[in-house]
Amino acid sequence: MIPISDDNPSRGRPLVNWGIIAVCIAVYVWEFRLGKTTNVALTVLGFTPGALLNHRSVLLPGYIAVPAWATIFTSMFLHGGLLHLGGNMLYLWIFGNNVEYAMGHFRYLLFYLLCGVAAALAMAFMDPTSHTPIIGASGAISGVLAAYVLLYPRARVTVIVPLGIIFYPMAISAIWVVGFWFALQLVSAALSTPGQPGVAWWAHVGGFAFGLLLTPLFKSAQFRLFGIGRRGPWG
Repeated sequence: MIPISDDNPSRGRPLVNWGIIAVCIAVYVWEFRLGKTTNVALTVLGFTPGALLNHRSVLLPGYIAVPAWATIFTSMFLHGGLLHLGGNMLYLWIFGNNVEYAMGHFRYLLFYLLCGVAAALAMAFMDPTSHTPIIGASGAISGVLAAYVLLYPRARVTVIVPLGIIFYPMAISAIWVVGFWFALQLVSAALSTPGQPGVAWWAHVGGFAFGLLLTPLFKSAQFRLFGIGRRGPWG
């Protein structure tokens, strides 16, 4: 299922969400302009669990040293390709605006960064000796998805479901869309091999779990968990 929109328009201007998207796009343009040295930049600025746990800076010959702890933050704005960037920004565009409205601008930014940190630390815990750089905003966005499903579980999300060569659009409650997404991440993480290049599944799981924990603390008082009304979250 590929989400393309929801029926939950934001009542305010999600300035922070727009800003994060703009920064990620700008950084990707910068990566693209680097040409042959792009991989060097991703290695230096991506998060490497082995470097963090050994308290080493990341340094390649002829390039500036970046403290390993700082790469937790720089890695959140890097992407490995146009599809990687586009998929992450699509999710952030659909789900982030409502979460920002429920938290306020500053708390949303802090929430986003903390979920990204939790995602990186989850990968470090699962594969502490890895020297494969981890890049992408998906760990932080996983926390945003967790907040969305806690705050707006009954919002209708339009998804595209591929049926052979036909892509069928349908509207489904957010609880099912996000629930299916998280189940896929959890199964994929359990079946993944530590140390192998690929998707950082445990970062998604860690970011989502931390988002569930933080949302009750970061949401504004007027927003209730599981939405407003008498029906349960499955309605």
